[in-house]
Amino acid sequence: MRRPALTLLSCLLATLLCTPAFAATVKVAVAANVQYAFADIAADFTRSSGVAVEASYASSGKIATQILNGAPFELFLSADDETPRKLSSAGMALLPAKTYALGALVLWSKDPAFDGKQWQNWLQAAGGKVAIANPQAAPYGAEALRVLDYYRLADSVKPRLVQGDNIAQAAQFVDSGAAQAGFVAKALVLAPQMQGKGRWVDVPAASHQPIVQDMLLLKTATANPDARKLFDYLSSPAARSILQRYGYHLP
Repeated sequence: MRRPALTLLSCLLATLLCTPAFAATVKVAVAANVQYAFADIAADFTRSSGVAVEASYASSGKIATQILNGAPFELFLSADDETPRKLSSAGMALLPAKTYALGALVLWSKDPAFDGKQWQNWLQAAGGKVAIANPQAAPYGAEALRVLDYYRLADSVKPRLVQGDNIAQAAQFVDSGAAQAGFVAKALVLAPQMQGKGRWVDVPAASHQPIVQDMLLLKTATANPDARKLFDYLSSPAARSILQRYGYHLP
């Protein structure tokens, strides 16, 4: 009577021995403008590879400070190309930085009177707050200031500016009604969570510097080969298709 029990035990042991060890989680720091797109990319990557992804979202400047202070991120998706270059110069990179997307800036408002066709006149005449991301830490915020200077709106709009720590928080100000309008990433207003909320207009690319977004594989990824897999996956047709769906242009 013991033989079946032994056979069952043997099968269970064989199954455990043949099951591959669970892959290490890839720890990724992601600029706030990419949060919705990256969530889709990470889910797709996990489905196809079995590798879990742990993402943290913040402004590019804040993430860079965390990395320099020893944060254990293995991959960094920035909102610009300058921040990854600085980290590379500081000896934090395992591989050279690589452009994964080109961002787009929009003006978004939930005000029923918002006029997307005459947005410059509307913005100048409106009396409400205008949200941007902190230009010292978030590239989208810095480019929003360039837009105001380009259209000579700085004098009328800058006194009404409210700054979020990152571009996602700037969008939250608009969504909550704390700001009448905001210069935010196109990827945020195209997210399913934002569908049907207010109206937005593309800000002409000629009014600001190109928003070139680079990713950087960090030295901490040396011990986790799955981080390199995700780095490579971000250039795959599947990932690029998701980025396009969120309004990014592709390099």
